[in-house]
Amino acid sequence: MIIVYTPAGGEAEQYDAQTLKVSEVSIVQRTIDMKWGEIKQGLAVEDLDAMRGIAWVIKKRANPSLRWAEFDPGITELVTRMDNTEVRDYIQGAAEVMAEDPDADWDAVRGALDEIAGAAIDPEFARAQIAAAMAGPKEAPAEQPDAAPEQTPPVEPNAKSNPTSSTPETPTSDSSPISATPLPQPSMT
Repeated sequence: MIIVYTPAGGEAEQYDAQTLKVSEVSIVQRTIDMKWGEIKQGLAVEDLDAMRGIAWVIKKRANPSLRWAEFDPGITELVTRMDNTEVRDYIQGAAEVMAEDPDADWDAVRGALDEIAGAAIDPEFARAQIAAAMAGPKEAPAEQPDAAPEQTPPVEPNAKSNPTSSTPETPTSDSSPISATPLPQPSMT
């Protein structure tokens, strides 16, 4: 999620919550008295404390002396937006679920997905993803009977190859001198 802070009469600033360090999350948790899971859920519903906390702690990177009380945006100056990865994952997930339902109401799904475009940091990207998903599943090309089967390229020996064998050695761990290959079991006959 990206927090967009647009101060009155100023330029919009974007703060990507995914860039937070654990130490920064700890500061936000203590400051707003919420756990990280609650903060993430808060971003999805535009919780003012969650958005303010994340924007504030990221702003502190450039201005370490910035105090909590000094960053007090108006209630309409903060919003959250989905980044492109979140948008793509959400739309692909919805399309997969709908593809499994033969009675799917694609018009209703499109209406719901159109709302995602409004919540995206890049609405045009979201609309393109929605259009691709609404085009439906792509059909796999028909197999050509005359096509030759793919050949596996020959394995080239490398530095770990056994010089007397055409297959590579069984790998071992750097921390264990013992190979992962089991020892042969004695015959019971």
